[in-house]
Amino acid sequence: MTTRRLPWPARDASPYGPAVHRARLPVSFDFEWPVRVYWEDTDAGGIVFYANYLKFMERARTEWLRTLDIEQRRLREATGGMFVVSETRLKYHRPARLDDELVVTARLVESRSASLVIAQRVLSKPEHDSPAQQALLCEGTIRIGWVVAATLRPARIPAAITETMERASGSMSETSSP
Repeated sequence: MTTRRLPWPARDASPYGPAVHRARLPVSFDFEWPVRVYWEDTDAGGIVFYANYLKFMERARTEWLRTLDIEQRRLREATGGMFVVSETRLKYHRPARLDDELVVTARLVESRSASLVIAQRVLSKPEHDSPAQQALLCEGTIRIGWVVAATLRPARIPAAITETMERASGSMSETSSP
């Protein structure tokens, strides 16, 4: 594997909507999205139901894409394609409970021609914004594949999308197979 650093795009580089200014992100960047645990997220014991961690992760990935000016509805209308989840791997460490404040992260770790792998974590929100106080509750990877929306057949991710995501994630490992 080789590593490459991609140049940051100009302000008007996004083909998916109005230009926005984005700061260059460090290689270790994790997008963070806050989540509050509601009654509907828990089981009878007040502990987050295991499948709901996937919902929290989905929300964080969607919001992460929005910060990159990649909105899924516009993307489908503009390209005829869309992302679908093709694989998940999760490890549960500690339970979240009713009313907990959580932080859900997302980071691109692999880019292939027809899929992306995003590493995600669900952490407890620290009491005083100290990362040392965050407890890891759940972690895993989600593979999302690009498909033609009309047929759901796999296809190559448009280059503008992968380039935008790789730039935002800093340096990436090059891979070429789907």
